[in-house]
Amino acid sequence: MNNRMLGVIDATTYMEALAPLIEQRSIAAVPFAGRYRLIDFVLSSMVNSGIESVAIFPKYQYRSLMDHLGSGKNWDLNRKRDGLFFFPSPDLLFSGERRVGAFAHFEQHIDYFLRSRQKYAVIANGYTVCNIDFGAVLKRHIENGCDVTEIRHRGRSLEMYLLETSLLLDLIADYKNRGYYSIVDVVRDYRHSLSICDDEYSGYAAVIDSVKQYFCASMELLDRDVWEQLFLPSHPIYTKVKDEPPTKYGREGHVKRSMIANGCVIEGTVENSVVFRSVKIGKGAVVRNSIIMQKCQIGDGCVLDGVIMDKDAKVEPGVVLQGTVEQPFIVRKGTVQGEVISR
Repeated sequence: MNNRMLGVIDATTYMEALAPLIEQRSIAAVPFAGRYRLIDFVLSSMVNSGIESVAIFPKYQYRSLMDHLGSGKNWDLNRKRDGLFFFPSPDLLFSGERRVGAFAHFEQHIDYFLRSRQKYAVIANGYTVCNIDFGAVLKRHIENGCDVTEIRHRGRSLEMYLLETSLLLDLIADYKNRGYYSIVDVVRDYRHSLSICDDEYSGYAAVIDSVKQYFCASMELLDRDVWEQLFLPSHPIYTKVKDEPPTKYGREGHVKRSMIANGCVIEGTVENSVVFRSVKIGKGAVVRNSIIMQKCQIGDGCVLDGVIMDKDAKVEPGVVLQGTVEQPFIVRKGTVQGEVISR
């Protein structure tokens, strides 16, 4: 019995509510949890579920995503047969004259689906944080005789779907006639006779669709119960490997309820925060309730509360930055913040 699955990651979405974090990257490439990118979670879930062929369909600012994924080696997807496939968006998908989306993108690379030997396909986005066993979902899908299974969490769709590859091919062939933009439209369409089933996921999940949600989900990771639900020893989350030294703590360095990645230099106080790799926090600086991404520098005597610092940003000595859960203060990638700002 052919119960093998094909992985399809739809990275064609753009969200205005995430605009400050995706000016130079796709949503799937947004850094998360100290050393990961958002796509790592669904991609690792696929690999841990025995999926050996994964196709990624990006549309916007995908250079950093390609750099992160590389050949797929870190996910054991650099294979002679199957493996990781990357299908950037054709020029026609940038047209502003008509609404285009995932099915149009799939159609441009239909040979990939036609050559696939897997009977089933999992379609997922690249911005849902979870650690899910798609094999268990497939088992229930078959037992319940479903045409399409939509994975949900506490009543909300995780925008992950399972169906037979042959049905996916039929939908791609007919999407223009039916006015479908993506698989979401199929699930919401009451006119067809397909059996649509819900599968409730009971673990931790967060759909990162706004800056506020990104901030809140990052803070939730500091809860031990959440961390243990997401980072399972039996189903690890893989990412791009970087060899860096352990973090160095100065004599006045103090850390409380925070996540600190490798390669940092901490000479100030860090509380209730997520600090990525190679961050430098100066003497007398205080960082609370904040997310500090890779290679950021925080000068002596700074105070940051409710802040998201994007990669390679710098805050000059003595600067005070204040944000809120509803509206975190964002220091954009590669910029220098030299004035006191509060909200």
